[in-house]
Amino acid sequence: MQFDLSPIDIVNDISKEEFEKNYLNPRRPLIIKNMSRAWPAYEKWNLDYMKSAVGDRTVPLYDSSKADPSKPINASAAEMKFADYIELIKNTPTDLRIFLFDPIKQAKKLLEDYRAPKELMGGFLDSYPNMFFGGKGSVTFLHYDIDLAHIFHTHFNGRKHIILFENKWKKRLYQIPFATYALEDYDVENPDFNKFPALEGVKGVEAFLEHGDTLFMPTGYWHWMKYLDGSFSISLRAWDKSFGVKAKSLYNLTVQRKFDDFMKANFREKYMSWKESLAIKRANKALVNHQPY
Repeated sequence: MQFDLSPIDIVNDISKEEFEKNYLNPRRPLIIKNMSRAWPAYEKWNLDYMKSAVGDRTVPLYDSSKADPSKPINASAAEMKFADYIELIKNTPTDLRIFLFDPIKQAKKLLEDYRAPKELMGGFLDSYPNMFFGGKGSVTFLHYDIDLAHIFHTHFNGRKHIILFENKWKKRLYQIPFATYALEDYDVENPDFNKFPALEGVKGVEAFLEHGDTLFMPTGYWHWMKYLDGSFSISLRAWDKSFGVKAKSLYNLTVQRKFDDFMKANFREKYMSWKESLAIKRANKALVNHQPY
């Protein structure tokens, strides 16, 4: 069984007016094929280039195991030299990923290789944008970004499977309370609707990114990603114009995160068990009430 998924719109190029009207303002995902072709990165960025640019820095690695309730959400599973990790994902399937190490800070010449799409919108945030690396078969668990930014996510050196859901489906996706991720007990590619009945009928969108493809992911979208090859991506983030979205972002990053960290540190497994049971109750209630319709 699978989710009810539609394809994400794909364009080669798009004007600012069309982008704002059809995607930014209604908050609809889009894939832009040609945006990165004007970047030096389109020709230069592959695993060997990143290895030579960044070198032997020790990096934290993350796997697909379920979060340990006694540890912070971003606790790493292992460490490795960046160059050794690149060799690993070039040749070997692995679920190990990098997402909290910023190569651009270590190799600032990479700043010359890409451009924020300011011709489409303003509000870009990062001096050193986030980069993400994964081995063949590795999976980014279902979540939405805590800061609620718009994302332009460009992929390099291989393929990546993407599934997105609007934030309105959060209860039906079994969102963990006081967090921005879902219950980790179901397979997003092949969900068990008998065990997790609230998932049936949830509608999403799907795409397969190739080298140089840019995914526009609007604020608040839930995303699940699977690396089909050893490969990597860069995310350029921009503020939504809505004051309400900015206020919610600030709340998420301060009050909600600090409360959750405090409760995990003091109550651990008991707190996590309570959160998971509440996620299930909320999902079942949303299903009975035919939400989010």
